[in-house]
Amino acid sequence: MSEKIKIKIDREFCKGCGICIKYCPRDVLDESDDLNQYDNHFPEVVRSERCISCRRCELYCPDFAIEVKEEKE
Repeated sequence: MSEKIKIKIDREFCKGCGICIKYCPRDVLDESDDLNQYDNHFPEVVRSERCISCRRCELYCPDFAIEVKEEKE
């Protein structure tokens, strides 16, 4: 059984620092054109197929706004 990687971003916790985007080794994330309630551009998943579940985005996020999960298909 294979596993699918799911990246959950809580856009309302995000302060738009871009650390998750910078430290992703596979360029999975990019800055959204949309704004959250604090007028910050939050990250969005743009290349999910490239994710290797290294969890750097989750580990480096100072606001705990990203969660990486592996779900069984």
